[in-house]
Amino acid sequence: MNRNALASLRLRLFALACVAFAICTAQARAQSKTIVIDPGHGGHDRGGVPGQRVSEKMMALDVSQRLRKVLEGDGYRVVMTRNSDVFIPLPTRSAIANSYRGATFVSVHFNSARRAGASGIETYYFRPDSSNLAANIHRNVVAIAPTENRGIRRRGYFVLRRTNNRGVLVECGFLTNPFEARYALNPTYRQKLAEAIARGIQGQRAPIAKPLNPESAASVDVLPQTAMGPDFVRAVSRPRRVSRRSSRTSRRSKATRRKSSSRRRSSSSKRRKRTSQYEIIKVTADWRVC
Repeated sequence: MNRNALASLRLRLFALACVAFAICTAQARAQSKTIVIDPGHGGHDRGGVPGQRVSEKMMALDVSQRLRKVLEGDGYRVVMTRNSDVFIPLPTRSAIANSYRGATFVSVHFNSARRAGASGIETYYFRPDSSNLAANIHRNVVAIAPTENRGIRRRGYFVLRRTNNRGVLVECGFLTNPFEARYALNPTYRQKLAEAIARGIQGQRAPIAKPLNPESAASVDVLPQTAMGPDFVRAVSRPRRVSRRSSRTSRRSKATRRKSSSRRRSSSSKRRKRTSQYEIIKVTADWRVC
């Protein structure tokens, strides 16, 4: 093979390598710009607590559909785990997210509680590489929400634990709180929520607009976090509880000990009584001998 042919072959190989690199780069960019949006609940699963007036499933779906429009307008590829009022099992939601390698998973929910006064924004993640995404989304949502900052929390929810990509679950307020429910029923506010979540996905950082609620600074329901920040909720150990069975066992053992002690005292008293009677008989016998 002469030099010209060798040089031509090298050029062809170099061109093929450049094309392959360009294709891989384009695929990686497409994957990194793929967002899987997961509207919580759906179908027979209304979400929330029994007797809740505002349906979580419909509020979550509405915010998710608005979020999809915002992201698609910015050039993102968006996949919805559900796009109507249907029930999707949790394993199916995770499987949809896992079928798009390198995608970002965002699950949209609203919170609820039996106490009407509970309020605020919470954001959850599980994978350590999702902490920055959670912080960006959380701080952008808190900045526009007229409610408390309940912090960024690490917890092993099924869809976060079983998803192989970065994932976040955002709770956009308590529908059981009358004040926050009124805001959630306002389409303008739901659009603001969608835009705030989109800014967080795009990596736009927001300042911590509100300090973390002191009551939410630590929780027994969250996992330890490697990420640090003034709005990350600290994990604490659950206080040890004495079960009813062990309490009953303890009471029984105490009663048994008291009975045993009483029996010992009674036995000792009987022995002393018998001894004194024996001594009286002996003295009487000695006197008679004399």
